[in-house]
Amino acid sequence: MVKYMFPGRMNPKMMRQMQKMMSDMGMDAKDIKVLKITMELEDKVIEFNKPKVQVMDIMGNKTYTITGRGKTVKKEELKEGEQKPQIEDVEVSLDITDDDIKMVMEHCNVSREVAIKTLKECDGELADAILKLTD
Repeated sequence: MVKYMFPGRMNPKMMRQMQKMMSDMGMDAKDIKVLKITMELEDKVIEFNKPKVQVMDIMGNKTYTITGRGKTVKKEELKEGEQKPQIEDVEVSLDITDDDIKMVMEHCNVSREVAIKTLKECDGELADAILKLTD
């Protein structure tokens, strides 16, 4: 637990004594697993990926210690890099084949123009066009 607080090696007896002293003073320290920490400052953002984080509870007040390499990004760069996807209107052409036109003409006994018009109204759906003309 406390091994991250002090650099170097401590023998187990000293470690237990240190933990007992901390416990007697109302201090408790433990490591927690963290995937990512992001700190937003006025002019930049600092991001830590998989840092080592230790929580120390001293009489109900928690102190977090972050150890790791942070990546700093200026907010201006962040805003320029973030682009919202733009939705564009794309004209879709309807592909109506001669076979579809002939089938509608034969099944419904209509002219070519009526078959094409109905297929366009039904978004090229053959079955819908035939049902529309037979009702």
